[in-house]
Amino acid sequence: MHKTLLLFLFIFLHFANAQNPYPQDFFRAPLEIPLVLSGTFAELRSNHFHSGLDIKTQQREGLKVITAAQGYVSRIKISHYGYGKALYITHPNGYTTVYGHLQKFSDKIEALVRKQQYNKETYEIELFPNSDELKIDSNEVIAYSGNSGGSGAPHLHFEIRDKKERPLNPMLFGIDIKDTRKPLVLGVFAYPIDKESHVNNSNSREKLRLIPKEKGTYEVENVRAFGRIGFGVVSYDQQDMAANKNGVSSIKTSFNGNKKIEIDFKRFSFNETKHLNRLIDYEYFKTNKSRIQKLFIEPNNPLSLYKNADDDGYIKVEDSTSSIYKIDIKDYKGNISTISIPVTGIKSDAIKRKEVEITENFVYVDQPTNLKKDNVTVYFPEKTFYDDFFIDFNVNNDTLTLHKPIIPVQKYFYINFDISHYTGDDKEKLYIASVSSYKNRLYYSSTTKKDNILSTSTKTLGTYTLGTDLDNPKITPINFQDGKWLSKYRYLKLKISDETTGIKNYRATVNGKWILMEYDYKKGTLIHDFNDNVVTDTKNNLKVIVTDNVGNSSTFEVIFYRK
Repeated sequence: MHKTLLLFLFIFLHFANAQNPYPQDFFRAPLEIPLVLSGTFAELRSNHFHSGLDIKTQQREGLKVITAAQGYVSRIKISHYGYGKALYITHPNGYTTVYGHLQKFSDKIEALVRKQQYNKETYEIELFPNSDELKIDSNEVIAYSGNSGGSGAPHLHFEIRDKKERPLNPMLFGIDIKDTRKPLVLGVFAYPIDKESHVNNSNSREKLRLIPKEKGTYEVENVRAFGRIGFGVVSYDQQDMAANKNGVSSIKTSFNGNKKIEIDFKRFSFNETKHLNRLIDYEYFKTNKSRIQKLFIEPNNPLSLYKNADDDGYIKVEDSTSSIYKIDIKDYKGNISTISIPVTGIKSDAIKRKEVEITENFVYVDQPTNLKKDNVTVYFPEKTFYDDFFIDFNVNNDTLTLHKPIIPVQKYFYINFDISHYTGDDKEKLYIASVSSYKNRLYYSSTTKKDNILSTSTKTLGTYTLGTDLDNPKITPINFQDGKWLSKYRYLKLKISDETTGIKNYRATVNGKWILMEYDYKKGTLIHDFNDNVVTDTKNNLKVIVTDNVGNSSTFEVIFYRK
């Protein structure tokens, strides 16, 4: 009897671990407030999946950020963009937690960072402390929440990564978020896949009429179809106490009760995150600002999110048949919404065909492509795109028309402008710009120059042209003026801007000594903290040099006093 009980317990524990192999009581929440999310794991973002949880900080900065578990600081990164001030802690069980958009670090971490910033004379820095340098105890305050980097509002970005640096959903580890709401469905679409397929007498993508019912159920008006068909859905989830449109956990489909495909947003790797644009209908997103998640796998789609895919998720509809296609959408707390789509097989001879614009140039996925006209060349490496297609390519008066930005690009391609026909000093101030469809505004595209060739690399099709930047950056003091006493001030603040090509770099010195100034690109501010104790003289000569992306430079000098 005793042996039987032990065997039963062994089998039960083995089964439980197999169901959830992630430790449930190792990591704690990184904030001491109720957790409310503005973003969920793997939710769909611009050109990537979100790699963590975005935790609201009650619309304020400066909340204590607590380590999720003991470990050591393995990486510190400070950048103007991205995660801003970010901290990485490696734990004894091999996982790493990440904390982003921080306002500042704890004192012992801040001291190490400041020392290295002054040694290297740079605000942006990346450090990799060894395992004995910055050990972290359980429940230790490691930082304070903020809004640094590419953050749109104060919040904490929190990640858990495995030993292979793959992000996982922190909710798998017992990080609890209250969520009693079922996912919402905004739209359902059908896709005829080949020339003979059709949906409601159309060979193009068709939006289906969605009918909301009770308790998270939806129905779709009867679909008349024939041939190989795929479906797509627009959906999101909302947790309790938040109105944000967040991502879902999984999507499963079936056809006449048989499984077709499952998309599981549990884990992904950073080298595949850009292929989000193969999951969604990219053209629809660029034209309608809404992401349709395709429930089928197209060629050249390397995403690892798919499971149990039967015929890559497509269905085959035969003439004179009646079928049911179902979609189950689940959030991270197990709330499920279901969509039922009745499909009637009707072969039609009166099909509205998909229009394909034929141009002079054709791009093959598995071949590099060179395009040239007048003073412009474009080079696409092989596998720049996912599909072969006719590309619109034209050059007129230094303006390149390179299709419309409605086709997803999976690697950088290269645009070169020959500027040998330009003369004079203005030639040195030329740059390559993308042209927006709204008011034809120019946006600087990172440009390099070699002899008479300007080059840029980009992942976006569209219109490009040459721009000229003759204006110097602007530098304006915020809280002081020339000759002012600043003894009672903790911070020295300036505003910098460059309307045409943007700020490339800046440098500030006091009495010839480099001082650290934190740059917030969202506000356009430079801030020095006098607590760094670099400014020690009574009379101080401040010199700030700011340079834009074509080399225009401005110098700002004042005298200020401190005791």
